[in-house]
Amino acid sequence: MFDLNLTAQFKDVETPFYYYDLDLLKRTLEVVRKAAGQRNFHVHFAYKANYNDRILQLIHQYGFGADCVSGNEVKKAIETGVPPNQIAFAGVGKTDKEIRYALQQEIFSFNVESLEELMVIGELAEQQQTTARIALRINPNVDAQTHHYITTGLDENKFGIMPGDLPECIAVAKANPYLELHGIHFHIGSQILEMNVFKSLCIKVNEWNEWFEEHGVYLKTLNVGGGLGVDYKQPDTFPIPDFDAYFSVFDQFIEKRPNQEIHFEIGRAMVAQCGTLIARALYIKKGIKKNFVILDAGMTELMRPALYQAYHAIENISVKPGAAQMNYDVVGPICESSDSFGKEVLLPEVRRGDLLAIRTAGAYGEVMSSRYNLRDEIRYYFKETD
Repeated sequence: MFDLNLTAQFKDVETPFYYYDLDLLKRTLEVVRKAAGQRNFHVHFAYKANYNDRILQLIHQYGFGADCVSGNEVKKAIETGVPPNQIAFAGVGKTDKEIRYALQQEIFSFNVESLEELMVIGELAEQQQTTARIALRINPNVDAQTHHYITTGLDENKFGIMPGDLPECIAVAKANPYLELHGIHFHIGSQILEMNVFKSLCIKVNEWNEWFEEHGVYLKTLNVGGGLGVDYKQPDTFPIPDFDAYFSVFDQFIEKRPNQEIHFEIGRAMVAQCGTLIARALYIKKGIKKNFVILDAGMTELMRPALYQAYHAIENISVKPGAAQMNYDVVGPICESSDSFGKEVLLPEVRRGDLLAIRTAGAYGEVMSSRYNLRDEIRYYFKETD
């Protein structure tokens, strides 16, 4: 059960808002740092998961790099204090402006997703008389066994370079002195809970590592992306993912060459459980077949359920002694039928003014919020004991 003291603490605070448990975040970051450090792995935090300033500052304090998918994320990482040589820039649609900025910062890597992008980066690097360090993103055709909207490593996905283009990519890189091909990059999807999926990825990484050697390219870095999932159904039972098991798969199955580095781009698994969306019950509608709780938070504050029917545990934290349990459809105020957080959710009886906690919202929550319906900007508060 979530912290019931919030009911009194935030009795008169305007809702909705995000509530971040920084103590849990610190414990999570310490686990990641220890598990990765024991294996000499390099971790970049995926800024797309959460770019709240306080969250990023704390992650930076633990020494993690940045995985960025836009020029503004690269800029954010620089402003946060991340050294440029720890910033990777991915994304299928990098603009010339974004590429030029990243070149000026001399970032660690451009994760290149097409032959044409490689040629453009090479041209812009030559114009600026600087070297672009590049890693070629390859689709390994590994099924992440997750929702099709967050699966990114199959042949039919828009991400990555098709294998048939790789020989020409190598030729372009070798012909341009302003391009330094230092690695290969993979990312097969998100919210992956089955470790055998990562084992399958390792096998593909080994195959491509050998393929590049056969084509006269020695790779300094192997970037395996991220994708480790979290327990959305039992956030208190499993508040920190099993990072040791996750890293152990790659430590055991990747056939790393001498002096090769293995890099990770982790987002959700580091921040999801530390964030909770707090909303207030505006109205209770009792129908013939359904009861509705209408909240003051909607898809504008947490998009995931509307976007791909994602599950989030929901709790009534204004619990009354002896309250009867009832089933509710928990919905928001937005003028869209998809504006729903859960159907037939069993909760202690909800009354107008009760506070509800929507759990595991620290990743892809605040960052995906919008002003649709001219909503107010989302607010946030922090819990930190020291």
